[in-house]
Amino acid sequence: MGEVRQTVGDGAVLPSVSVVVATNRGGPFLAEALASVLAQSYPAVELVVVDDGSPDPDALLRIVEDAARGVTSPRPRVVRRAPAGVSAARNAGVAQTSGDLVAFLDDDDRWHPDRLRRHAEAMTARPDVVVSYCGMRTIDADGAELVAADQRAADDRRAVIRGPGVMLPNLVVRRDVFDAVGGFDPAYRQGEDLDLVLKAAARGPFAFVDDVLVDYRHHATNTTRSHRDLATSLRVILRRHRDAARAAGRRDLVLAYDDRLAANERFAWWSAGRAARDAVRERRPAAALGEVVWAVRFAPGAPARRAWAVLRRAPRA
Repeated sequence: MGEVRQTVGDGAVLPSVSVVVATNRGGPFLAEALASVLAQSYPAVELVVVDDGSPDPDALLRIVEDAARGVTSPRPRVVRRAPAGVSAARNAGVAQTSGDLVAFLDDDDRWHPDRLRRHAEAMTARPDVVVSYCGMRTIDADGAELVAADQRAADDRRAVIRGPGVMLPNLVVRRDVFDAVGGFDPAYRQGEDLDLVLKAAARGPFAFVDDVLVDYRHHATNTTRSHRDLATSLRVILRRHRDAARAAGRRDLVLAYDDRLAANERFAWWSAGRAARDAVRERRPAAALGEVVWAVRFAPGAPARRAWAVLRRAPRA
């Protein structure tokens, strides 16, 4: 692995940033994702692409080489490995890097050119910050905005737990913190970024870069569209961290985890409802019914709790 170091006019050393892109497919958006890294305005960047058992590694390599044509720095490096899942692939990618800060980019997302510069500045200004995160909007396959950014600042660990919108695509983590918490847990194939965020939150404060610097792409083959698996994985992760907080006597954190678990139940119902409506439009009534049944089994009390919360907020006559 190569050292990536840059200095500014006064001789101060800039924190270097390692970018890891893990992919098992290449895909139609990978070239754009890589181009957004190679176009960063921040100079101290290294890029590692982890080929996690893609079916056509030569085609993936050609995409990387084409994206880097004419670019002198950073020169992307490709690491090939047998398929082991995205968590293990990202950990393997980080192990090949030397940066002070680490950022992760999925093969279908993209960054604003100043994304890494803004994060490096925020984390240089505040050495106590372990993670910085920015605004992130959702776009469609053609790049049109679907959902505007709604991230917000988290003042303390409880706020991070409740969910200010910190996800893998929009975070930057200090390398020593990533190593200290053990990186991504390979046991999780979905929700692994939440587990990392919660582990990092126990190490120090987060900083919010209040600008939309990341585009998260929503399309037909998104892993996170497997809403049943995602909601189930998030519940397992949240319950494990809540149990640890309870064992440590941190009732304040337990309550925050309870709030996040309730939000996950609402997400499950919302996702199932959307999938059921799509199934109805496609004239697949059995699939629509299956979504409703799954939501009832997953979170039977969620609709009643939601209705009660709405009633409590309603103005009294």
